[in-house]
Amino acid sequence: MKKIFMALFLVLTLFLFSNVLTIYTYESLSWIEESVISSFEEINNCKINVIKLGDTGNVLNRLRLEKIRPKADVVIGLDQSLSLLAVRENLLIPYMPNNITNLTDLNLIFDKDFFVTPFDYGAIAIIYDPERIPVLPNTFEDLTKNPSSLIIQNPRSSSTGQAFLLWTIAVFKDDWQDFWRELKPAILTVTNGWSESFSRFEKGEAPMMVSYATDGAYSHYYYGSTRYKAFMPKEGGYVQIEGAGIVNGTKNLELAQKFIEFVLTDDFQKEIPLNQWMFPVTDVEMSESFNYALKPEKILKISSEDLTNNLEKWLDEWEKIMF
Repeated sequence: MKKIFMALFLVLTLFLFSNVLTIYTYESLSWIEESVISSFEEINNCKINVIKLGDTGNVLNRLRLEKIRPKADVVIGLDQSLSLLAVRENLLIPYMPNNITNLTDLNLIFDKDFFVTPFDYGAIAIIYDPERIPVLPNTFEDLTKNPSSLIIQNPRSSSTGQAFLLWTIAVFKDDWQDFWRELKPAILTVTNGWSESFSRFEKGEAPMMVSYATDGAYSHYYYGSTRYKAFMPKEGGYVQIEGAGIVNGTKNLELAQKFIEFVLTDDFQKEIPLNQWMFPVTDVEMSESFNYALKPEKILKISSEDLTNNLEKWLDEWEKIMF
């Protein structure tokens, strides 16, 4: 009987262990724990363990550290540039979800091999307090004219910060370093992530910060007015697309694949607008507040080849300018 009991205990332990899905993500995606995770757990008779690791750069670094013995099954929140690094370093495995046709725009698929599946998108923008910026900047050059007026994020640790850096490179091309030398006096501080930036911005430490074009929707929804406004310099906008992928070495492949499918379902996508403050990638009902979100008239891009070949060099060069 003792042997039978031990065998049953081992079987039960293995079952419970295999039915726990570990997800790595960044801090401001914590809403998935309250809004959508329970639905997936109930449908799939499993438990999800969400590990929040600051900003997206920290998520990628943890995957690197655990490459030999991965502890995560799924990663959610990597954008175009960070996904390229993760794929290049063999941190993810490909999976094309069966419901990929749910996407409203197949151009959102930035990884044709499906190491990463898009789940939201939004343009980077500068948000500002209109009571403290009487004359609105119109170009990137205008941002350099007011000392200590701008809060940005570190592109090493923050996907928002990295997207802003890439935006400036898309605008200024080979002259981007000259622009950053001009911009440096206008920067009040460089934070590790978006959440810290927004906290400082709301406290009034600076009248502008790097954020998203949907912040007008956020302001309208929570304050009943466009308390904070967003603008894009006339040179054009840069769209960040975020995705979900399966970690190379997962012990829960089938469950991980089901989660990738899940992020494209209505249950997940309908929660994105008012929690993530980004645009969903499928056709779900949108709050009227999103009428106050900006959409770029001109979208600037950097090719995948340029990102792969130059991103680390660009980050090193940015650090030499800033620090």
